[in-house]
Amino acid sequence: MTFLPNSSHARDIASIVHSQTDLNRHLEVGPSIMSSGDGVYVTDSDGRRLIEGVAGLWCASLGFGVERLAEVAYEAMKNIGYYHTYRHTSNEAAIDLAEKLLSIAPVPMSKVLFQCSGSEANDTAIKLVWYYHNAIGKPDKRKIIGRMKGYHGSTAAAVSLSGKPDMHRDFNLPFEPFRHTDFPCYYLEHQDGETEDDFATRMADNLEALILEEGPETVGAFFAEPIMGAGGGIIPPPTYYEKIQAVLKKYDVLLVADEVICGYGRTGNMWGSTTMEMVPDMISSAKQLSAGFQPISALLINEKVFQAMLVESDKLGSFSHGYTYAGHPVAAAVALEVQKIYEEIDVVATVRKSADYLAARLSGLGDHPNIDDVDGRGLLWGMQVVKDRTTRALYDPALGMAQKIGDATRDAGAIVRIIGDRIVLAPPLVISEGELDQLVGALETGLAATAFDG
Repeated sequence: MTFLPNSSHARDIASIVHSQTDLNRHLEVGPSIMSSGDGVYVTDSDGRRLIEGVAGLWCASLGFGVERLAEVAYEAMKNIGYYHTYRHTSNEAAIDLAEKLLSIAPVPMSKVLFQCSGSEANDTAIKLVWYYHNAIGKPDKRKIIGRMKGYHGSTAAAVSLSGKPDMHRDFNLPFEPFRHTDFPCYYLEHQDGETEDDFATRMADNLEALILEEGPETVGAFFAEPIMGAGGGIIPPPTYYEKIQAVLKKYDVLLVADEVICGYGRTGNMWGSTTMEMVPDMISSAKQLSAGFQPISALLINEKVFQAMLVESDKLGSFSHGYTYAGHPVAAAVALEVQKIYEEIDVVATVRKSADYLAARLSGLGDHPNIDDVDGRGLLWGMQVVKDRTTRALYDPALGMAQKIGDATRDAGAIVRIIGDRIVLAPPLVISEGELDQLVGALETGLAATAFDG
């Protein structure tokens, strides 16, 4: 494809490296440039108005172009613009936001640490796992367990924790202390005749076997997204977390809930931990915290972890960790306003109503011969593209069948997330029933336009 020399496309190709992108192909095809957004729609530079079925990167819970948040950011910028939270320094917005988050936490939490991204929140949680165990006299509990196909960020430590081999290759990752246990997708991973409860038991047994193999005295924490986002919208079976948490308690292993995608209403509760009945020691959150309007994340820690931090800080003279923009007064002010909007619209009730409607609309896909395992909670849904529903046989990955569906759906006016051979929907939380009709209708059109004879 040829672009005019001074076009935005040509300038992009000449100057930007894009994340999660085939770099050579990008030199040929260039970017899709988004020029504006309103409500649940974005408009590209070609003038195509598309319904955003994944809220950008799971972030835009309130949609796009929210003037109220722009005004809050403007006022905060006029007032101070920037200050840090190092060495006993603070600002009112950060204080107010921390209090708000602690008040809505799914289980009792003690303190909040602010960062700029979900990756940084999980990276901080990893450091605190080690800091905690040093403080309580168990420095050997350094190993941290994630799950295959789990995703926790792109920093060197957070991606080591992630079960994404494609993100490890040739980066010399993962780092040594990280281990990975089973991908808890019943549909793809269950054995013949195995019930969901049997599957959950096997997942817990395998986790216990891994801990015993590594040595319980060396295992410090287990990280889990309540519902796996970048794994494909995967909901573990109902008894999974009950059984997993029993194993963690048995071997004194911390539980960190990665709520970067699930937090703030996405799953039909304020927190995915509530939806999936998790009782974490730490909670990482980002994305919908500010509805994507500012780069901010928050790590919530319980009193047990904080008390250990006091011990180490006293021993060392300082808690030597932080980020330049942590608790940024503009980002915090916007995130706090987002929380006020969530209260005003009763975001949990709003999502539950929309979820019921979306479930009904997606039920029609149950008859499609190449779509199976259509399941979700709240406004986070995944579905499996299959070659044969009876045998659960998948297409050759080289065919890119799910991506073909995604491309055809985009041509029909909607953006959906393609993750391997799965399709994921996670629209803005304020999406209307009419807009859900458009989203699902575009997906149905995309399916109809795709040839499944590969």
